Amino acid sequence: MPAVHHKLLLEDALQDSPQTRSLLSVFEEDVGMLTDYTNQLLQSMQRVFGAQSEMGLATEQLSQQLLDYEKKNFALGKGDEEVITTLQNFAKTVGELNSLHSELANQMADSMVFPLIQFREKDLTEISTLKEIFGIATDEHEAAMVKYSRLPKKKENEKLKSDLVKEVAYTRRKQHQASLQYYCALNALQYRKRVAMLEPMLGYTQAQISFFKKGIELVSKKMDNFLSSVSNMTQSIQTQLDAEAEVMRVSQREFLSVEDTVYMPDKDSEPVNRTLIQKAGYLNIRNKTGLVTTAWDRLYFFTQGGNLMCQPRGAVAGGMVLDLDNSSVMAVECEDRRYCFQITSPSGKTSMILQAESKKEYEEWICTVNNISRQIYLTDNPEAVAIRLNQTAIQAVTPITSFEKRQEGSPNPDRAKPGGIHAAGSGSQKTGAAPEPEDLIAPGTPIQFDIMLPASEFQDQNRGGGRRTNPFGETDDDCSTESDDSLLQQVFAVRFLGSMAVRCGNNQEVIYEAMRQVLAARAIHNIFKTTESHLMVTSSSLRLIDPQTQVTRISFQLREVCQFAAHQENGRLMGFVVEGSDWSEGDEEGEPSFSAFVFESNTEGEKICYTISLAKDITEAKKDPEALAQLMKNMPLTNDGKFLLLEPETSDTSDGGGQEDLESEA
Repeated sequence: MPAVHHKLLLEDALQDSPQTRSLLSVFEEDVGMLTDYTNQLLQSMQRVFGAQSEMGLATEQLSQQLLDYEKKNFALGKGDEEVITTLQNFAKTVGELNSLHSELANQMADSMVFPLIQFREKDLTEISTLKEIFGIATDEHEAAMVKYSRLPKKKENEKLKSDLVKEVAYTRRKQHQASLQYYCALNALQYRKRVAMLEPMLGYTQAQISFFKKGIELVSKKMDNFLSSVSNMTQSIQTQLDAEAEVMRVSQREFLSVEDTVYMPDKDSEPVNRTLIQKAGYLNIRNKTGLVTTAWDRLYFFTQGGNLMCQPRGAVAGGMVLDLDNSSVMAVECEDRRYCFQITSPSGKTSMILQAESKKEYEEWICTVNNISRQIYLTDNPEAVAIRLNQTAIQAVTPITSFEKRQEGSPNPDRAKPGGIHAAGSGSQKTGAAPEPEDLIAPGTPIQFDIMLPASEFQDQNRGGGRRTNPFGETDDDCSTESDDSLLQQVFAVRFLGSMAVRCGNNQEVIYEAMRQVLAARAIHNIFKTTESHLMVTSSSLRLIDPQTQVTRISFQLREVCQFAAHQENGRLMGFVVEGSDWSEGDEEGEPSFSAFVFESNTEGEKICYTISLAKDITEAKKDPEALAQLMKNMPLTNDGKFLLLEPETSDTSDGGGQEDLESEA
């Protein structure tokens, strides 16, 4: 340790010469600088101690977080058992290191921060106090000397002089004593400041060495094998990551190397799959935002069993939108948008309009909903059933020009001959076992979607003055006596959906099967426009009348209608079966033939069926005057003697306008 070369001489304290004062000022300046430096050094050491204390708290929190990994139950955490075990071992090690950090913080507090605080509070504060005492003693001595110097020369007062001499001696002694203590403290400070600068760093270094030694013992004895295994595991994971990254880079290049048509929404590169029983994708749904305003939202739709589900973007799960069992789907034109279709519930009360982004998606959604509505998904082999029904529907859409004229070689060679009584109306008897679709309608039977009269038939109807049939029962003078004698005339607004040949006419199931095949064929081939007509039911016939020209498009005698029924779920659908004769085999009497006609009405189909049933009752009652009188007694009549039906329907087409009136909602 080098010696101290500068110090204040105690023997010069009494004399208090200017040279001594000058040297004292150097010491005082050094004390001031030492005080500032000590404060800064103490602040730095306290920061180190605070950081070490925070390190202990941080390692404790880190250990707890490592243990909480297992409690998080990550959704994709399968296979993390090894990682969890490793983190638990790390948590244990970090906990042990935390105890070392806490011990290091305590050692820093005792051997580094405390000695420097003690030096500042004891030594530097003592110097500051002695300096103030020395200054006060000096001022008192100077004041006593001023009084002593003012004693007069001639008139000396012995008592005053004696008092001043004592006062000067007392103040000088007091100054001498204060200066000696002050000088001794300043000389001692030159040694103490060196100790104060070295002792804290010695304690800090020894604490760090102890911490590192204990840490090395902890790592070398307990963690060598563990750290080696963790290192091998991380290298293995990194190798897997590199391999997976390379695979993803290759896949990314392959995906980006495709043609631009892949990104186009409406591309025809892939064929339409019409046998789907499950479908998922984004669709636009039309929502009403006001009385006449609508908005379209793009949502994700998917089918689940017999339900149509919807899942908004960001939602955890989807919710059911519509039950598709026995529902109907039809392509529609909506707001000048392409690829729109409408799904209607069996009751007809709930419907929604959706829009697909491409023609392929549009057709596949229609086919999928149509397949689900038939409950194909409940069968043992739904894919095979869907394929078979799709082939049948494709074969069943060969258009014909007239009900009376069919192509030769029609695929009905094995038509079943009806037997027994032809039960009419909704009260017809059903067979015990449900018949198969092939027993009701021959596979491949063509379907007619519109009524197109040949030119000769149209000329015959309009020849002779262009006579028309009034839908409300008012006739001209040259009308037939059959119209005059008719006791029932009721008109219904209907839309013709289709007709097809059937194998029998004594079972309502044939009407339901015809409805299913007609709706399926319309959905598959995107035939959504229908022509509105007036169906007139009289006590002798059924007539389909053009509402614009009042021309009878087609007419059936009531006795030819052998079966009629409304749809079991969708009450707006109804149909009937007409019996005719087939002379293609050369038989004089002709073989019986049956045709099913399917309509959609603006009101319940049961009303039309009830009217047809009433017409048949009137026809039977005409044979017995008493029965006719009893029937007229039980039923209300109009002023002209015709039967009056409650809630008669003249025309419901005024509720809608424009093109939408010609679109079916079946």
